[in-house]
Amino acid sequence: MEASGSWDAIDWNQIEDPRSRRSSQGMEEFLLEDEEVYAQGHGVVLLNTDEAGIVSVTNFRLLFVSQATKSIIELGTIPLSTIEKLNDDVKLQSLPRQYDKKQPRELLQVIGKDMRVIVFAFRPRTKQKNEVFDALRRYTKPSQLWELYAFSCDPSTVDKKSDPKMRLMKEYHRLLSEGSEFEVEKYYFRNNWRLTTVNSSYSLCSTYPSQLIVPKSISDEDLWQASTFRAGRRLPIISWCNPVSGAVLARSSQPLVGLMMNFRNNADEKLVSALCTQNVDANLPPRKLYIVDARPRANALANGAKGGGSESSSNYPKSEVLFLGIQNIHTMRDSLSRLRDYVDAHGSISSNGSSSAVSLVGDRRNRGSTWGGGSLNSMTQFSSMLGEWLNHIQNILVGASWIAAQIAQESASVLVHCSDGWDRTTQLIALACLLLDPYYRTFDGFQALVEKDWLAFGHPFAERLGIPTVSENGGSQYELLRQPSVGNLTSSPSRGSLGTPGSSSNTSVQSQTSNNSSPILLQWLDCIAQLLRLYPAAFQFSSKFLVDFMDCVLSCRFGNFLCNSEREREQSGITSSCHCMWTYLADLRASGGSFHEHINPFYDRERYWLPLVPPAAALAPTLWPQFYLRWACPPESQGGGLESHGHSMRKKYEASVKSKEMAESRSRDIKMKMESMLTDLQRERRASSSALAMAQRARRENVAIKRAIQTIGCTVNFSTNENRVDKSEEMSYSFRREADTVSQQDDNADLSVSISAIEDSLVSETPSNQVCESLCPFRSREGCRWPHAACAQLGSQFVGLKANFDAFDRLSVKDCYFPKE
Repeated sequence: MEASGSWDAIDWNQIEDPRSRRSSQGMEEFLLEDEEVYAQGHGVVLLNTDEAGIVSVTNFRLLFVSQATKSIIELGTIPLSTIEKLNDDVKLQSLPRQYDKKQPRELLQVIGKDMRVIVFAFRPRTKQKNEVFDALRRYTKPSQLWELYAFSCDPSTVDKKSDPKMRLMKEYHRLLSEGSEFEVEKYYFRNNWRLTTVNSSYSLCSTYPSQLIVPKSISDEDLWQASTFRAGRRLPIISWCNPVSGAVLARSSQPLVGLMMNFRNNADEKLVSALCTQNVDANLPPRKLYIVDARPRANALANGAKGGGSESSSNYPKSEVLFLGIQNIHTMRDSLSRLRDYVDAHGSISSNGSSSAVSLVGDRRNRGSTWGGGSLNSMTQFSSMLGEWLNHIQNILVGASWIAAQIAQESASVLVHCSDGWDRTTQLIALACLLLDPYYRTFDGFQALVEKDWLAFGHPFAERLGIPTVSENGGSQYELLRQPSVGNLTSSPSRGSLGTPGSSSNTSVQSQTSNNSSPILLQWLDCIAQLLRLYPAAFQFSSKFLVDFMDCVLSCRFGNFLCNSEREREQSGITSSCHCMWTYLADLRASGGSFHEHINPFYDRERYWLPLVPPAAALAPTLWPQFYLRWACPPESQGGGLESHGHSMRKKYEASVKSKEMAESRSRDIKMKMESMLTDLQRERRASSSALAMAQRARRENVAIKRAIQTIGCTVNFSTNENRVDKSEEMSYSFRREADTVSQQDDNADLSVSISAIEDSLVSETPSNQVCESLCPFRSREGCRWPHAACAQLGSQFVGLKANFDAFDRLSVKDCYFPKE
């Protein structure tokens, strides 16, 4: 590996000493449920980004946590099952000024199946690199299936209701159920197909599902006889049917016709012919059958030497045989590997440790742009590598589009196969279904399609992903779990020779050494991404959903895509032992609501409810940036696409909606506070008005009482301990001051009230005496002679109270006795 970089510029003195921390303490916050740390390295540098941190090998992933930010670095964190290759003999080519031959280098290169190539630099003269490397070699290639992280969860937490076989039956019911949305008479052709349980014990075909859709005219005995004429006993089975036109889309493996193509099977020919039902209108021409062989013609003929081959149209009436020229799994794997190497070498974030690698190795006149910085030779090399990969994608797209067009426009039936019928056949069938049926372009439909054509019909995920599986002849789940967890790595068993089921010992097997890994599923998702670019409003899901879906499959965090067939997953008890990926993705979408990045913002269901039939000229694929460039060229991976702009606008809209909601929330809070304050103010106003009314009433009563008391010849003195008033003239003034300025009195001042009788010498001077003399009927010239006068015996209210203090105590003075002021 060649690189220019910042390795020599690293200051090891600023990196934490690994001897100070050798345990997993402090990593708990970064670990998932049931995740355990097996090995750790401290002070490790991720050369791709020149970032130092802690690297940990767990039972699920290689985890890299930044020492500066204390957060997980996504580029340096990769699931163990996603690691394709490890290399501890890495050579860096440093720049001339920074090159130091004495500088030790302990590097570890990790190559992932998800297009990333990362390099870790360990502290010199420590054993950390060896510990991490040994742990990675041990746990990236487990010898037993149940050593995978998917089996580490508590079985009691697994949803037992999530049964893929029940979901498959639900999809079959959707395809075959009598119509509710359309007129029943339009579903005439539904009576031509039936659901059979002939494979319930997987004895007919070990890699097919337990229930199959077949023509109604074909008996189970015919199916047994026809299965012997197909490789791996994978006989022609209906995958999708059109109840309106009667056309079907079927799949199988290659026929066993031999080198001279002279072997025949009556049951197979009868089954294939039954795929072509008669038209309802007798005036229409007979329905045609296309037999599509996904392989190049030369490859099909070469397989004839091994007993395989392809059909002859002379043996199948009303049929036509076509070859699509799609290459095998080994060609696809090598093509992706070359593309990954180039993207890593010339990306903006490369494993060589320099963020400007392109400008250093390329033409400086192009200012080091990501794709414009290379020399003419490097760009020609890239065009060759990219063109090679895109040619494979285009072949698959063109083939699937042609199949969909024949079914949608010509109402023809199509039978698709390759050699084994589980790689190229699955790609074409699943992509054609996606084009024909708008239901498969939704989240629920996408799940149903994957579970039907990829999982139920036996795509060998264990072999293609390079993970262990169980043997086809494996015993019960209990017997499998009793097997030792450590053993010799053996080659993956054959999935069956031509015409006979495969045989292998009753042990778990290791698929990494079989060299059968291949990006078959990735190519299919790449084709969907190309269709998303052509029809941005036809899919409910986005390109980001496809990326996360692929990451979940590669991670082996869930049990859905383990093993090679429905039978193997049932034997290993995956459904009851592992969590479901579909539930995880659904919860992920629910957490983001309608603005989640998995949801296509342009989806228009009403507009795209018919089949999609793209013209061949439009099927010119481009590199899928969201997947291939996300690690090496992060800015370019999201730029320029309509979907990325849509998500950007949607994020801005979501931010504005959140800002609006926050502003409305603050407005509601302020309004509630204002209403509360207004209520308090009104309450205070009422209390103040009531207090004022009470004060005015008390004032009037006080004035009335004062007048009444003064009328009977007494004086009233209001005073405080600070200012006493003794004279009657001052008493009147003091009373008025108290009534008018009660609110201004000191709270701590003691108010005292005294009532005293007026001296006799002052009686004649008081207003009450004057009143008494003016009103008394016993007045004389000598003046008032009370209490010796006759009025003292009359109980007058004017004069009797002057001497009768007991009566004064019982006196009740009311406002009505006195006029208002």
